[in-house]
Amino acid sequence: MKKTLLKLICLLTFAILTKQIKAQESDDTLTATVAKNYFDLEALKKIKITGYIQPQFQWADSAGEPSFGGGNFASGVDKRFQLRESRLKVTYENNLTQGVFQVDVSEKGVAIKDMYVKILDPWTKWFSLKAGMFDRPFGFEIGYSSSLRESPDRARMSQILFPGERDLGAALIIQGKKGGSWEWIKFEGGMFNGTGAPGPGINASDFDKFKDFIGHLSINRSTASEKFKYGLGISYYDGGFRQDQVNSYKYGADSLGVKGFIIDVKKADVASSVAARKPIKRNYVGFDAQISFDWLPGITTLRGEYIQGKQPGTAGTTTSPSAPFTTTVNNTFVVKDTSGNYQTITTSSTIVSDLYSRNFNGAYFYFLQNLMQTPLQLIVKYDWYDPNTDVKGDEIGKATKSSNTAKTGAADIKFSTLGLGLAYRWDANIKFTAYYDMVKNETSANLPGYTKDLHDNLFTLRMQIKF
Repeated sequence: MKKTLLKLICLLTFAILTKQIKAQESDDTLTATVAKNYFDLEALKKIKITGYIQPQFQWADSAGEPSFGGGNFASGVDKRFQLRESRLKVTYENNLTQGVFQVDVSEKGVAIKDMYVKILDPWTKWFSLKAGMFDRPFGFEIGYSSSLRESPDRARMSQILFPGERDLGAALIIQGKKGGSWEWIKFEGGMFNGTGAPGPGINASDFDKFKDFIGHLSINRSTASEKFKYGLGISYYDGGFRQDQVNSYKYGADSLGVKGFIIDVKKADVASSVAARKPIKRNYVGFDAQISFDWLPGITTLRGEYIQGKQPGTAGTTTSPSAPFTTTVNNTFVVKDTSGNYQTITTSSTIVSDLYSRNFNGAYFYFLQNLMQTPLQLIVKYDWYDPNTDVKGDEIGKATKSSNTAKTGAADIKFSTLGLGLAYRWDANIKFTAYYDMVKNETSANLPGYTKDLHDNLFTLRMQIKF
């Protein structure tokens, strides 16, 4: 009897202990699972996915119209649907580090827009190092997100000087730590390839050893109530690209007093060794300002930027290069075949273009008015770009009388644009914009095609969704 009772007690004790052990194991497993899910959630919180899509319809004044509002129209086309921009952005952000990857997808192809890392110093939290592909730190409009910008496209000046907005390089950022009393002042400056960001069919690899410096110093202040805000900035660009064995010209007068482009460096004087060749300079200085105030009629915003400097290009363009400027030359000649028949043969060859250095200036100005507490916003924008401030009107295209002088042409024509628009914010994510660009060009009696104003106005109807 005693032995049986003892066995029963032992069995009960074993059963209770086993149950407790299993319960403990279950609790440990649950605790481990919860901890793992917590850490996984914390890791996911560091990753943010955002983007926007901008489908639009455009109606041009003329078929095949050249345009800075989404690119030139195809031959014979005056109406089109476009995906102006479709962006997907992934951001990883930790306490002191940030990584950004952004692509743009449209009917033209896929292009990398941003791919960079940013590291904040752990001591003062005033200094950041940024490297990769990102917006060039010049002025306001270049770095202002397309999803926030009120007009459909950036000013002509911005697109010509900074095509693609971005470039490959590294920059130092100095700014008071977040929430501190000096957060309102910021400097960003760095060294860049100078070739711009790649697009469909465009390679952004640098083609020379020269690097460009770009810097922007800005302040942004507001009142305690946030009813009044203002910002000021100054920018500087110093760079250039390699001059190959071609002539380079600058505007002036030759020994006979004939005005036009005169040879600055002869191709015969350019070093035969690529490594020994010198750069042709690019220099810009810019000033930008923004002000907004919230009052009875609604939020009013005024914004402007002015840039002047020296821009090298070719006889036909002043757009900043993504590769050495080249020209395709077609050669046609007649040959006699073995049957005695004559045939016309055409061959093409690519040559490096001569370079032309011009003094330029340009600006844009915004007037934005929210209509009281409604979801409507009135948009007025004016911009100009004068690619050659040394020549005006009928002087453009005027024949030169000296063999040492080259005449000016279409690339020296000044353009100005007045844009009027109305935006309707459907909700926090969806916005509709109707916008009309009225484009005016300088005219010259000596330049065929520009003896009168071109028919190149443009209407854009856009819908945007952000997520």
